[in-house]
Amino acid sequence: MTEQVLENLSFEEALVELEATITQLEAGNLTLEASIALFERGQQLTEYCNQLLDNAQLKVEQLTEDGEIIAVSVDLDS
Repeated sequence: MTEQVLENLSFEEALVELEATITQLEAGNLTLEASIALFERGQQLTEYCNQLLDNAQLKVEQLTEDGEIIAVSVDLDS
């Protein structure tokens, strides 16, 4: 799998890449250097997915404040 810029990935694409990264690491047939590089990419993907989830949770909380839907603009690209 080619490494893409995180900001160009959707949550679903990042999660698929993270799962593939974990599978490769668990297989245990990589060099130490390749394992470290893959682990670093996995860390980046994890942080990116967590950021997207946090942003989505914030948006939902703002939209459903007190059980009422309100209009709030949230920039998910930052």
